[in-house]
Amino acid sequence: MTKNVGGIDRILRIVAGLVLIGLTIMGTLPVWGYIGIVPLATGLIGWCPPYAILGFNTCSMKKPD
Repeated sequence: MTKNVGGIDRILRIVAGLVLIGLTIMGTLPVWGYIGIVPLATGLIGWCPPYAILGFNTCSMKKPD
């Protein structure tokens, strides 16, 4: 699995996942809020299956010397 989620994308996924899970734990959102586990996991791992299928990559590429 080559990383395909990078930088700001990872941060946004982690924050969104934590917010959804937190709101669900506090009772603001119903049980479906635990879907926040998905963006949290993809942000922490740095790999997103739909990105891999569709060929997206938000990781910065290093230029060869």
